[in-house]
Amino acid sequence: MGSSTVKKVIVRRFDREALNGFVNPFSYLQPTAIELLRPEGSLALVPYAEVKSVCFVRDFEGPPETGRVFLTRPKLPGLWVRLVFRDGDVLDGILPNDLLSWEIAGYTVIPPEPDSNNQRVFVPREALKSIQVLGVVGSPLRMKRKKAAASDDQPSLF
Repeated sequence: MGSSTVKKVIVRRFDREALNGFVNPFSYLQPTAIELLRPEGSLALVPYAEVKSVCFVRDFEGPPETGRVFLTRPKLPGLWVRLVFRDGDVLDGILPNDLLSWEIAGYTVIPPEPDSNNQRVFVPREALKSIQVLGVVGSPLRMKRKKAAASDDQPSLF
């Protein structure tokens, strides 16, 4: 996601059509709603209870969503999570392995295909039925294994 101050997003809602617009990634999460600047210039506050996900996209007219779950173990470092929405949909993603970087209002995950139109996805806590950690990828706390000591019964070849 480049260095501009506004990002293109598609706000997917449970009972209504999706909204296209722009957000400031540092201030779009308000206490009770998501602040969205519509393409025609109006400002909309979308309550968290209506929002299913906020997809940070490359292009509004990009290809539709593709893979929603990882088919193999992901390579990106972080927590591999499975988000189960209130309506039964499922989305896999990678969360940063740092609790201080998580937003209070929800979770921002890297989707299974970050090279597709969706670069990141924000999911409000209110939109979820459950969240499961499926694995930890690239943990910095990896234990270094000690090499087994050579046995005295084993003759060396050289």
